[in-house]
Amino acid sequence: MAAEMVLSHRVPHGVLSEADLEEVAPRTPPTKPSMHHCLHKNRCSASAAKSLLFRFLPVLRWLPRYPFKDWLLGDITSGFSVGIMHLPQGLAYALLAGLPPVTGLYSSFYPVFLYFFFGTSRHNSVGPFAVISVMIGSLTDSLLPSENFLESINGSNMTVNEERRDAARVELVATITVLTGIFQVALGLLQFGFVVTYLSDPLVRGYTTAASVHVLVSQLKNVFGVSLGEQSGPLSLFVTVIEICRKLPETNVGTLVTAIIAMVVIYIVKELNHKFAAKLPMPIPIELITIIISTGISYGVNLNAKFGVSVVGNIPSGLKPPVVPNVSYFGQVVGNAFAIAVVGYAICISLGKIFALKHGYKVDSNQELIALGFCNFLGGFFQCFAISCSMSRSLVQESTGGNSQVAGVIASLVILVTILKIGELFRDLPKAILAAIIIINLHGMFKQFKDIRTLWRSNRVDLTVWIVTFVATLTLNLDIGLGASVAFGLLTVIFRTQLPHYSILGRIPDTDIYRDVAQYQMAQEVPGVKIFCSSSTLYFANVELYAEALKKKSGVDVDRLIEKKKKALKKLKKQQKKAEKEMAKRRKHMQDGHNGPGVAVIELSGAEGSAPPAPTLRTLGLPQPSFHTVILDFSPVSFVDTVSIKILKNIFRDFHEIEVDVLVASCPVPVLAQLERGSFFSSSLTKHCFFPSVHAAAEHARSGQRPAPPDLSTRM
Repeated sequence: MAAEMVLSHRVPHGVLSEADLEEVAPRTPPTKPSMHHCLHKNRCSASAAKSLLFRFLPVLRWLPRYPFKDWLLGDITSGFSVGIMHLPQGLAYALLAGLPPVTGLYSSFYPVFLYFFFGTSRHNSVGPFAVISVMIGSLTDSLLPSENFLESINGSNMTVNEERRDAARVELVATITVLTGIFQVALGLLQFGFVVTYLSDPLVRGYTTAASVHVLVSQLKNVFGVSLGEQSGPLSLFVTVIEICRKLPETNVGTLVTAIIAMVVIYIVKELNHKFAAKLPMPIPIELITIIISTGISYGVNLNAKFGVSVVGNIPSGLKPPVVPNVSYFGQVVGNAFAIAVVGYAICISLGKIFALKHGYKVDSNQELIALGFCNFLGGFFQCFAISCSMSRSLVQESTGGNSQVAGVIASLVILVTILKIGELFRDLPKAILAAIIIINLHGMFKQFKDIRTLWRSNRVDLTVWIVTFVATLTLNLDIGLGASVAFGLLTVIFRTQLPHYSILGRIPDTDIYRDVAQYQMAQEVPGVKIFCSSSTLYFANVELYAEALKKKSGVDVDRLIEKKKKALKKLKKQQKKAEKEMAKRRKHMQDGHNGPGVAVIELSGAEGSAPPAPTLRTLGLPQPSFHTVILDFSPVSFVDTVSIKILKNIFRDFHEIEVDVLVASCPVPVLAQLERGSFFSSSLTKHCFFPSVHAAAEHARSGQRPAPPDLSTRM
């Protein structure tokens, strides 16, 4: 009550400035944690160790409470369905990565099994993914091209030693995978899961669409049955297309027919699966059926010998012992490994959040990064290539009744049986069949071209990001294209903060709401007050534009008026000096005429004793602004830097020169603290110029009594 009385006495009409508010309701000073507090917080205890263990092994938290009666049957059904999909996709994506097919089976077993322990998404199906595979494939083609493994036969013919090439590529890719896992685990431990936020949705969709084009082009050689040189670097995609066109006359008809028939059959059955999804207990495993039938036909007819149809070849059975990666490759692949780590995580967390939102649970973004990292890091020792999350498999895992990663364990066991007993039976599988599976699975990716029409209607800047990402990834290849796309995406953010929407606010009658007078007909400017608002924060890149926009929106050429005032003051100073000289001459003349100094000296002393009033725009004969106060709405401002503080001081100074007060409204407390640390406030510029709301500042400006400036015209 006493505080209210003091406040009402000091501040008329109950208007609070930030200075008054801090007196009535002082801010809590920031507390710096002591060393003892930090040690106590981070001390090792049984509960802390248990919490840490449960955090890094989420399976310990949910598995003991697993509802076997409700979920087990659905997880088993889902696991078998996804495992059946893993088999053909693992073989196909290994081909896409330029590796032996068995590595695709390894990548469908180890990471899937490990994700059961570390993952937090109940529906994500991790494993080989087309975009990651083509990123790896472009790297193996550039660092270990087939030309490096040519050997002479009979002293004349040169052929590629595929065994040596495959062994070298497996070693390289295992190293990339381990390094990818190290990056992901490190980023997760450092709580850098937010790094994926720099990959906006239009950027990711544009990138994956362009990567799908790379995948399609890379498989055309297996569709037409022609041999191509391995291209890498910028424009390699277009060089490959040109080479394919030149070699079309060499097309293997048997390979082309096999691929076309497989693509047609797989596409039709997949469309039927989608159309009758509600009636089918599980999708028809057409990819597996196609592989089994085509392998049988290839073996029976001997397509390889009779028609020259390329087949997969030997698939060794059994698991391989772990092998330490070749660390000498680290320097060559560090940038590519980081790009694979970020892209793989971005796809995985995006799908994980979609399913989590749909089914009402939470996904820990940092733990997902750690989970993927461990899957890649440990998988790299067992000849796996980097993995991510597949949308098609994840949708099947969800739609067939999967409720947890128990389905993933079942799927990995299906692949384990295949590796141990069944894999060697697929040595006669035509590569054209795997190419057909890859191409048909790109159907969903190519649907993202519809984004162009949607973004054209909703957001042209996002459309620009999508198109630039797509074009950059096509022309510069996957690694450089990703870097260029991220850089362009960040530039669009900078440009948008440099070119925000500036507005003059007016009050909606009978409310304390203020809106843009250009967009709201009911909004009326407060008489004598200009309320200025920007839609962006203030920092070094846009603060000068902010100051220019403020002066332009105010309707007064502030800089020119200040220049005129300086010229007028200079002229006035000259006139005053001239008057002083004339007064000195007159006094000297009176003294020379033997007049007593009494009266004249007394009058002069009286004139010198009273300081002349400060000149104003009116007394200088200059035009006066139609407003007496400018209010800066700081509600969109989230931070300020040293440059913006300096320019803000200049704004106060310039408007003070033209006799206009500047007030700041709705300044967030963190920004106010930054202004304090930046030495913005002084004895002449205090927090009494800052107000908690636009309405409070407007009421203060409207109720303030501005004294009339003294008139200097009688003294000149």
